[in-house]
Amino acid sequence: MQIATVSDFRKDIKSYLDRVSKNFETLIINRGKDSGIVVMSLQEYNSLMATNHELSSRKNELRLDSAIDKLKSGMTFNKDLIEN
Repeated sequence: MQIATVSDFRKDIKSYLDRVSKNFETLIINRGKDSGIVVMSLQEYNSLMATNHELSSRKNELRLDSAIDKLKSGMTFNKDLIEN
Protein backbone atom coordinates (compact mmCIF):
# COMPACT_ATOMS: atom_id res chain seq x y z
CA MET A 1 0.00 0.00 0.00
CA GLN A 2 1.24 3.45 -0.89
CA ILE A 3 0.20 6.78 0.53
CA ALA A 4 0.49 10.07 -1.33
CA THR A 5 -0.73 13.62 -0.99
CA VAL A 6 -2.89 15.14 -3.69
CA SER A 7 0.03 17.35 -4.73
CA ASP A 8 2.45 14.41 -5.05
CA PHE A 9 -0.15 12.41 -6.96
CA ARG A 10 -0.71 15.29 -9.41
CA LYS A 11 3.03 15.70 -9.99
CA ASP A 12 3.58 12.05 -10.87
CA ILE A 13 0.16 10.63 -11.74
CA LYS A 14 1.44 8.29 -14.47
CA SER A 15 3.99 6.67 -12.18
CA TYR A 16 1.46 6.18 -9.39
CA LEU A 17 -1.13 4.68 -11.73
CA ASP A 18 1.47 2.41 -13.35
CA ARG A 19 2.46 1.04 -9.93
CA VAL A 20 -1.16 0.46 -8.99
CA SER A 21 -2.02 -1.38 -12.20
CA LYS A 22 1.22 -3.33 -12.72
CA ASN A 23 2.03 -4.25 -9.12
CA PHE A 24 -1.53 -4.59 -7.81
CA GLU A 25 -0.71 -2.00 -5.16
CA THR A 26 -3.34 0.05 -3.43
CA LEU A 27 -2.80 3.80 -3.32
CA ILE A 28 -4.31 6.03 -0.69
CA ILE A 29 -4.42 9.70 -1.57
CA ASN A 30 -4.56 11.65 1.65
CA ARG A 31 -6.90 14.64 1.52
CA GLY A 32 -6.65 15.81 5.11
CA LYS A 33 -7.85 14.60 8.46
CA ASP A 34 -10.12 11.55 8.08
CA SER A 35 -10.46 12.11 4.36
CA GLY A 36 -8.91 10.26 1.47
CA ILE A 37 -9.30 8.41 -1.76
CA VAL A 38 -8.37 4.80 -2.50
CA VAL A 39 -7.04 3.89 -5.95
CA MET A 40 -6.79 0.23 -6.95
CA SER A 41 -6.44 -1.76 -10.14
CA LEU A 42 -9.54 -2.82 -12.03
CA GLN A 43 -8.57 -6.46 -11.45
CA GLU A 44 -8.41 -5.89 -7.68
CA TYR A 45 -11.75 -4.04 -7.74
CA ASN A 46 -13.42 -6.84 -9.72
CA SER A 47 -12.05 -9.40 -7.27
CA LEU A 48 -13.48 -7.48 -4.32
CA MET A 49 -16.85 -7.16 -6.03
CA ALA A 50 -16.95 -10.89 -6.82
CA THR A 51 -16.10 -11.73 -3.20
CA ASN A 52 -18.75 -9.32 -1.97
CA HIS A 53 -21.31 -10.88 -4.31
CA GLU A 54 -20.50 -14.39 -3.07
CA LEU A 55 -20.72 -13.32 0.56
CA SER A 56 -23.99 -11.45 0.00
CA SER A 57 -25.80 -14.66 -0.95
CA ARG A 58 -27.66 -16.03 2.07
CA LYS A 59 -27.09 -19.60 0.85
CA ASN A 60 -23.33 -19.05 0.62
CA GLU A 61 -23.31 -17.31 3.98
CA LEU A 62 -24.97 -20.35 5.58
CA ARG A 63 -22.55 -22.74 3.87
CA LEU A 64 -19.58 -20.70 5.10
CA ASP A 65 -20.95 -20.52 8.64
CA SER A 66 -21.51 -24.29 8.61
CA ALA A 67 -17.97 -24.96 7.41
CA ILE A 68 -16.53 -22.67 10.10
CA ASP A 69 -18.58 -24.43 12.80
CA LYS A 70 -17.37 -27.83 11.59
CA LEU A 71 -13.76 -26.70 11.67
CA LYS A 72 -14.17 -25.25 15.17
CA SER A 73 -15.59 -28.56 16.37
CA GLY A 74 -12.50 -30.36 15.09
CA MET A 75 -14.13 -31.96 12.06
CA THR A 76 -11.84 -32.19 9.07
CA PHE A 77 -12.69 -32.31 5.39
CA ASN A 78 -11.33 -34.76 2.91
CA LYS A 79 -10.97 -34.14 -0.80
CA ASP A 80 -13.80 -36.50 -1.79
CA LEU A 81 -16.34 -34.68 0.40
CA ILE A 82 -15.37 -31.28 -0.98
CA GLU A 83 -15.69 -32.31 -4.63
CA ASN A 84 -19.17 -33.82 -4.24
